Order: sequence, then C-alpha cells, then structure tokens
Amino acid sequence: MTAENYFIKDQNAVHHLTFTVVDWVDVFTRKEHKMVIADSLNYCIENKGLEVFAWCLMSNHIHLVCRAHESYNISDIIRDFKKYTAKTILGNIINQPESRRDWMLYRFEFAGKFDNRISKYRFWQDTNHAIQLDSNQMIEQRINYTHDNPVRAMIVWKQEDYLFSSACDYAGIKGLVNVQIV
Repeated sequence: MTAENYFIKDQNAVHHLTFTVVDWVDVFTRKEHKMVIADSLNYCIENKGLEVFAWCLMSNHIHLVCRAHESYNISDIIRDFKKYTAKTILGNIINQPESRRDWMLYRFEFAGKFDNRISKYRFWQDTNHAIQLDSNQMIEQRINYTHDNPVRAMIVWKQEDYLFSSACDYAGIKGLVNVQIV
C-alpha cells in the first residue's frame, strides 16, 4: 500500500498508528530516549486531547492505538509529538554519551538533506501508517498486535513483561503511560 492509503480522514476516530525512525535506526535502546516517548505521550494525554488505548515502543518504532478527543485533531497531536520527541532525543544524542553518535547523526542528517522543510536532521519518517479502526473487533485486534510486538521479537515471553508497552496495564499493573483500557 502507498502512503496515501494511510491518510487520516476522521480526526477523532480511533486509529492504529506507527511512527518509525528514519532508516529504522535503533534509537530506543537507551532508557533516556524511551522515557522521552513515555513522558511525551503522558503530556499529550494530559494537555493535548490524546486518548491512548494501547502503545508499544520497540527499538526503532512505536505503535499506538489512540484517538483525539472532540475539538482536537489527531494530526496536530502527531505533529507536535513527533516534533518535540525528535528535538529532545536528537539533543540527548548530541549532548550525552552515545557510542553510535556520529553514525546516527550522519543517518539523520542524510535523511533530512533532500527535504527543504528540514534544517539539519530528520528523525521520524513522514508516514504514520494510520489505519482507522471502525469496530471493537478491529480495536481489540490492533491492541493485541501492538502488545504482541516484543513477544514476536523474542524480547519477552509474555506481553505484560515488557515495560515500554501498555500490556501491563491490561494485566492489571500500572504502566508508564496513562492509557484507557477498552
């Protein structure tokens, strides 16, 4: 499917979203970068009208099952989330010890070189791979798919054992992000 097949038509519908780091660079191997994502999701929930039903952060992408409350637009929330997290994580990479700093910054600079909207580095891919979920069955299926990512990647045996996911919330354990259980 092409990117235009994933266009967000209904700004307040439930969507399954995937944000991917350019070139699938494994950025989210450091806890500081992971916490930027978790904290930013909580900020968007508390201040920008985001409602998250499920999330899972892998080494180079994040899956969300979410929607924007009425009078908010999911596209605006995505834009702000991606802009803030990119700026913050790039700042961390530049200013904190990072063994792969030069290589990662080269990849991000190269990715931004051919886009006049980018001043120096491109962190996230443009696409959000947005899939509108029109039924409870679709929502449940995508929540399970999201939570099963670290199991399929052989990081954990059970979904709820992965810290950077809402699977623990669904198992009755408070997670890092304030999700709405469906």
